[in-house]
Amino acid sequence: MAHISLNSYLQALYDAIDGRDGEETADLLSFRHPHVANPRLQLEKPEGPCQRVLDQPYDEIVAAHLRCCWAVANHDFVEAYACQSHVVQVFTREFQSQKEDNWALPIMFVICLDLRLFAQSADVQTVKKNRNKSGERMEKAAELLMGCFRVCASDNRAAIEDSKKWGMLNLVNQLFKIYFKINKLHLCKPLIRAIDQLPMKDRFSLSQLITYRFYVGRKNMFDSDFKAAEEFLTFAFQHCHRESKKNKRFILIYLIPVKMLLGHMPKQDLLHKYDLLQFADITKAVASGNLLQLNEALEKHEAFFIRCGIYLILEKLKKITYRNLFKKVYLLLDKKHHIPVPAFTTALRMMQVQDVDDDETQCIVANQIFEGYIKGYISETHKLLVVSKANPFPPLSAVLS
Repeated sequence: MAHISLNSYLQALYDAIDGRDGEETADLLSFRHPHVANPRLQLEKPEGPCQRVLDQPYDEIVAAHLRCCWAVANHDFVEAYACQSHVVQVFTREFQSQKEDNWALPIMFVICLDLRLFAQSADVQTVKKNRNKSGERMEKAAELLMGCFRVCASDNRAAIEDSKKWGMLNLVNQLFKIYFKINKLHLCKPLIRAIDQLPMKDRFSLSQLITYRFYVGRKNMFDSDFKAAEEFLTFAFQHCHRESKKNKRFILIYLIPVKMLLGHMPKQDLLHKYDLLQFADITKAVASGNLLQLNEALEKHEAFFIRCGIYLILEKLKKITYRNLFKKVYLLLDKKHHIPVPAFTTALRMMQVQDVDDDETQCIVANQIFEGYIKGYISETHKLLVVSKANPFPPLSAVLS
């Protein structure tokens, strides 16, 4: 295929389309197929040959694809994106007209994937040349993908196995990748609702379900719904292929902070196995109530945490670290049930908390009580924390459940 003639390529496409062979047609329109490296198929003006062999609208789709091959060969990703956009637009109209068929779903999968990738490359290329704002083409690509999504979602035929709805999850995963890239997570909510309402929502391929639950887990994490985030991310991690160490590591980057916020600290051998030692000092600091060590670890690995989008999530661990620090003070004072607020202030100053006084400490302790980390109350008259005689520092699993 890397050296096939143009006529042979077009004839192969004609036969695949005529036979309604979605997989073969998809291969011949995919940029992961070896034909894209064939100079004979990298054509600036391919319309004539396509019109002679193929019927409408596939002549237009294939012509745009071949011009896209030409653009990619010339490292012009802006033009490649424009060509791929045209491929998706024409395909969407044709797909919508196929009222009783879903054979073209594999075609939709590959052309939409390539559209997203070209949009990303085009945005990078144009930003370097100061031509547009970051994410402009990604947004436009999302609109085109939504067009395909609507076609799939509007298929209300009773026969589920022949439904276009089987294409919805693939498109949702593509859209998630765009929305997370351009930081428009609020657009994920209606997509999640649409998938939840599908009768076959648990019958999609495992790879699609893993991707979907990974992104929904991340969305829940940013919404501070950590229990739901743990459930979805754990599914993604446990079902990800054991040989896919890179993907499992990527999932853990989000699952570890979620579990820590729920009171479950990762083991050191797990961090070693997946090369995530950036969390090692964080784990030790939180578990020991060492606020100073936590701040130092956050600063040391700040670039990594920001790049992964979890820095602000990890800052939430300060609440648990305060709780563990205050519990240490309680233990050092022989578990007395009346603890002077200045004792906590001293501990905070040892952790180099800047300009802290007893009033500010009292506010921090009051917040710990309000959120359930400490069972007790503050006697403002005597500046004392009066803790419960029964379990004054409840287990984190009980507080965060």
